[in-house]
Amino acid sequence: MSTPRLELRGVSKTYTNGQQPVEVLHDVSLIAEAGTVTALLGRSGCGKSTLLNLAGAMDFPTLGEVRIDGRATAELSESELTALRRTRVGFVFQSFQLLPTLTVLENVELPLLLAGASDTAAAALERLRWVGLPEKAASMPYQLSGGQMQRVAIARALVHAPDLLIADEPTGNLDTTSGDEVLALLRDAATRFGATILMATHSAEAAAIADVRVKMRDGRVQGIERK
Repeated sequence: MSTPRLELRGVSKTYTNGQQPVEVLHDVSLIAEAGTVTALLGRSGCGKSTLLNLAGAMDFPTLGEVRIDGRATAELSESELTALRRTRVGFVFQSFQLLPTLTVLENVELPLLLAGASDTAAAALERLRWVGLPEKAASMPYQLSGGQMQRVAIARALVHAPDLLIADEPTGNLDTTSGDEVLALLRDAATRFGATILMATHSAEAAAIADVRVKMRDGRVQGIERK
């Protein structure tokens, strides 16, 4: 059997709130393969965002393991973690998080510049063409609609062809039409580029594009549905 792109093995996460420990994830296990979309479903506070942070190596489990292509993130050195986050993981957030002082093209270029790549403008423009916004390359973020900003954010997240894309409520601030455009891009990223997409969402429309739906409640997995 091949090694999964992303695997969580019995993952728990506990934070200390003053003197009182709070367990926000309890014994979570799941597998996400290359080229698939996995949706995390559940109410606010059920642990979805914490799970995304662990999967993207932005945090580490208290118990259990998070493995990317068979390697536990907690065992990586600082330099290996930096390289992982810069070259193999992309992030999309509900609030877009475009840098307001950079043009659209410069925002999309940023992951490539951080990774020390060359010919960054051409690669960034190609991703802007993919999301249907090449004419906005010289625009500033404030000149875009919410849907356009999220499409730019997706271009930025995928400009360095990451293996894993972490999306936290990617349609949460969008109208239905813009949300559908974003979901189509995420689905295409998995199908065309082979990205593994892990997405937290409240949206039934977003859940509908997923190959795997993980239902969460109070930090636990209640059920896993596959198409």
